[in-house]
Amino acid sequence: MLSLAEPHHYYQNLLSQGVGMGIGMGMMFLPSLTITSHYFRVKRSTAMGFVVAGSSFGGVIYPVLLNNIFQRSSGFQWGVRGVAFMDLGFLVIANLIMRTRLPPKKSLVDGNGATFKTVLSDIPFLMYVLGVFLIFWGIFVPFFYLQLYAALHGVNATFTNYAITIMNASSVFGRTVPNFLADFYGPLNIIIPSAIISAGLIFGLFGATSIAGVTLFAIFYGFFSGGLVSIAAPAVGSFVTHRDLSDLGIRIGMLSFSLAFALLTGNPIAGALLTADRLWHRPLIFAAVTNVLSPKDNTSLMLLQVTVFGGSACHLLIWKSIRQRRGSSKI
Repeated sequence: MLSLAEPHHYYQNLLSQGVGMGIGMGMMFLPSLTITSHYFRVKRSTAMGFVVAGSSFGGVIYPVLLNNIFQRSSGFQWGVRGVAFMDLGFLVIANLIMRTRLPPKKSLVDGNGATFKTVLSDIPFLMYVLGVFLIFWGIFVPFFYLQLYAALHGVNATFTNYAITIMNASSVFGRTVPNFLADFYGPLNIIIPSAIISAGLIFGLFGATSIAGVTLFAIFYGFFSGGLVSIAAPAVGSFVTHRDLSDLGIRIGMLSFSLAFALLTGNPIAGALLTADRLWHRPLIFAAVTNVLSPKDNTSLMLLQVTVFGGSACHLLIWKSIRQRRGSSKI
């Protein structure tokens, strides 16, 4: 973040914020999830939900904090430096208190013979990865474009600055409450309705042309989309049939690897398909069914709907298979 304080060229931001922070955050985020999953067998989803909810909580604090700092005499540069040193302190504490419960593996083959090859032969798990990939391909588009959508529809500029903050605040509860329910009803039984509801809420965005409408969308979408983000990793436990929890690390790593490409390409594709016309107000159903509008109209939100609904369909297809494998409806 220190490199962001005095950027002189675009490639500096790309290398530091895109490549550098991407690698660093990935190396911290994935181990924190895996280590947490090793300590819990009964309340695993709830525990991992609290880990993921921290990012939403930060999404509430940081925009407000930085806006206040930037508007004062500190300015942009010292505001970024201050946040960078604050992050450093938190990360040092987090890394010092994390402890692994299981001993490190001496090879890629664990005590039960689980390897990348055996995981890749697990068809239901691969379908789950595909489903989550499709969901994550479009689920974050509202987080990036809600402010633009609100501004183009005449929503107060002061409010639009806090639209994402409201969504992140709702996501704090969305990343904990559904996970709590997942421990009782099963992660897949929660992630499927969450995906369908999130997709349906996007249709409501076309009617959100006021402060009240944008606020309601931000609250509900932040909650249900937060459930998708937080349950994606705990749901991997539904595919583990043996007792060795070290298999979770391989599976969560493979899931995260695929999601990296979804997050890398989803938002840029949506932005390119949105075009300069930005015809958000035209009904999506009318554009898709009747083919009256130009193909470029509403294509961004159409892509979002297709990917989220497509991911939901993949989850529904594997639901029966995993239920038969586990011998229980709690999957």
